Amino acid sequence: MKRRALLAGLLLMPTAAHARTTKQPTKAATRKVAAAAPPLQPVKEAKSQLVAFNTSAFPYRGLMPKTNKPFLDVRDGKRRGHTSLRGNVYWEDAAYSDRRSLLYLPAGFDPTLPSLLVLYLHGQGATLERDVMVRQAVPQQLAESGLNAALVAPQLAFDAGDSSAGNFWKLGHFAAYIDEAAERLMRLHGDRRVGPRLNAAPVLIVSYSGGYVSAAYALARGGAGHRLKGVILMDSLYGDEDKFAAWFALRRKQAFLFSAFTESTREENGTLKGLLAKRRIAVATKVPAALTPGTVAMVDCGHWEMHGNFVTQAWTADPLRHALATIPGYPRGVRGKKSA
Repeated sequence: MKRRALLAGLLLMPTAAHARTTKQPTKAATRKVAAAAPPLQPVKEAKSQLVAFNTSAFPYRGLMPKTNKPFLDVRDGKRRGHTSLRGNVYWEDAAYSDRRSLLYLPAGFDPTLPSLLVLYLHGQGATLERDVMVRQAVPQQLAESGLNAALVAPQLAFDAGDSSAGNFWKLGHFAAYIDEAAERLMRLHGDRRVGPRLNAAPVLIVSYSGGYVSAAYALARGGAGHRLKGVILMDSLYGDEDKFAAWFALRRKQAFLFSAFTESTREENGTLKGLLAKRRIAVATKVPAALTPGTVAMVDCGHWEMHGNFVTQAWTADPLRHALATIPGYPRGVRGKKSA
């Protein structure tokens, strides 16, 4: 965060008498200066940026969870690589070195109104530019939802068939990441007064496909459970059902859980439904009219062939836009433009 330069170069220190007699600004004068600052305005045009984060998901040189096996378990000269669950080797310099995150503020985003911070976790074989921005049209769907929200999407494994969470496996990393996201979004906005508002904004996690690992560990050990407004799983429950069940049982008074799926993750969704039933939590099987605290819905959308385009074509066209539009309490003051 930019800091104002301190005045320097005083030739003489003030005498004690001078220090006692120098007038200090009154509270009224301070209020007058504050009142002179222009009021915060909605964002006139959409703003987006790709920024290298200090708290990025990768590079990661720690251990795999629940094992003593190093994440980078393959060497070829100076190169290091990771063996995926399918047995493929992905090299660190190609797949696990991109520190960037996508930042996005839709046209009409109003920092003076209640707002959300949306964290989007992409699936396997994805890049921010090609997939999150263009093919999945995540910024555009957020813009068209009318939700007063800012978007941040970390680059996970770069264009690789791997769901590894990297630093999101670490205790408290999720909290550190969204703290940095708030600061970076404040800089993108251009007014430092937006910073405290984004730092206090509730967080919504949206996970597609292989993004579920990062989502699960953010819920289980991310360190910011009190800020979570909800979780939307877009055919994204391939495991860690116990983490999602435990989180919702603990936070159900403040958050919602919505999982839309194909037969690709039907079994895992059934397992999660059973875990919730043991906690006497009823699960709806239709798309809810509103995603309110305490809501949990799991909706079967059909054949596994839908999976590849699920973010743009599921129970409806542009399903993410539809889901975001059903979250009450965060209307944008000015509706976003159709094109992001």
